[in-house]
Amino acid sequence: MTRNSKLIVLLIASLSLAITFPAVHAAEDEPEKNLDNQLALIESWLDGQRAYDRIPGLSAALVHDQKLLWSGASGHADLANKEPARVDTIYGICSISKLFTGIAVMQLRDQGKVRLDDPVSELLPWFNIEPAHAGSPVITLEGMLTHSSGLPRESDTPYWSGPGFQFPTQAEIREKLGSQSTLYPSSLYFQYSNLGLTLAGEIVEEHSGQPYDAYIRDHLLAPLGLADTDTGFPADAREPRIATGYSFPGRDGEMLVMPRYDARGITPAAGFASTALDLAKFASWQFRVRAGSDDPVLSSNTLKEMQRVHWMDWDWGTSWGLAFGIYRKGDRTLTGHGGSCPGFNTRIYVDPLSQYGVVVMANRNHANVNSYASIMLDILDADGSAENAEVSNGPDLSDYVGSYDVRPWTGEDMIFKWKDGLAIISLPTMDPLGDMELLQHVEGDRFHWIRSDGQPGHEIAFIRDESGQVSHLTYHSNRIPRM
Repeated sequence: MTRNSKLIVLLIASLSLAITFPAVHAAEDEPEKNLDNQLALIESWLDGQRAYDRIPGLSAALVHDQKLLWSGASGHADLANKEPARVDTIYGICSISKLFTGIAVMQLRDQGKVRLDDPVSELLPWFNIEPAHAGSPVITLEGMLTHSSGLPRESDTPYWSGPGFQFPTQAEIREKLGSQSTLYPSSLYFQYSNLGLTLAGEIVEEHSGQPYDAYIRDHLLAPLGLADTDTGFPADAREPRIATGYSFPGRDGEMLVMPRYDARGITPAAGFASTALDLAKFASWQFRVRAGSDDPVLSSNTLKEMQRVHWMDWDWGTSWGLAFGIYRKGDRTLTGHGGSCPGFNTRIYVDPLSQYGVVVMANRNHANVNSYASIMLDILDADGSAENAEVSNGPDLSDYVGSYDVRPWTGEDMIFKWKDGLAIISLPTMDPLGDMELLQHVEGDRFHWIRSDGQPGHEIAFIRDESGQVSHLTYHSNRIPRM
């Protein structure tokens, strides 16, 4: 081995160690952080931002280790019937399905039925895609789980095209495979591939002795207690809870109703449906397993292996574990997956260091669920906890909390509790922490804005109606009605 080769090996080894998440648990006697203000801000901001972003319905949840910190929903699961979104509303989770397929593969690996370095051609006798690059390494099971196999993104059928979104059957995928060719040499580039994870599902079926759907239900969903998660939209008593999916608005502002699709042969890559509560439970399961608990679904070491970097593009732009994505968000390294399919956008992030997990589900395409989820985690980390229940000798701050109509300048000014006082932001904003300004109580219903240097700024006051309820806020002589 040359000196340069040794340096490359050391670099890759150190990278893997740097992105490996240790199991971190707070000391049992460590006081739990009061997150009431943070969670209230998350709920209010998320509801308002959803409305301004014209997302019909949104369901979300936050966990800390084994505790459900918060769950909530706003908007509508169905616009025509004014059906409200709920925390148990069922959404298509699309590519989050890949996590369950990956776990199923690793169960078979741990049973000795497959190996990660097995050539796919040996695992699936009918695997006959045309190799387009002479001298390419063989396509392995690990390559498919890390999206580095060189396979094209999709099976050669137009299932992402509306209005019907006709997904292929297993037989049609197999029939088309022989007329397709690889996109890149194996192990050269990251290329996200629904085809690759679809074939991983075929491997589960081939080597488990069960149909894919049955295997997933028997060996993952039932043991995990995910009663509202399935390999497709349910056609039983749960059906009324399925959200209607909508397109991104066109130039005319119209959102098209998306058909309720059946992913059929693409199910292992994109076909599952679930709820915010079920995916929150799935996140807590990951923390429990990572901590070393005896679990019938997956061993602690195997889950850690899946959530460790196995592929890093040379530009450091993409890192991937085994089916799990790995993402750097500010100072945080997260794992999980997102999903996008006709009418739905979803996201699950898990932070193994802080042991926070977040789920956001929307019934509209091109919803910014990734940023919603990241911002929710940022708010949890922010220093907004109150040390005292209320400002000493001051009014009940709850009287002022709410939104005030400042149109046409912005959508609204939102007042909320923060630390031991109040704060204000203008909606819409995708930077609620950066746009936040603190308010300091003076006397009665009067407050001061607090400058960035801590000095008091101009006055803001609240006005009450004849019943004593706060009806307006005033600043710069302007009366702003409560919404």
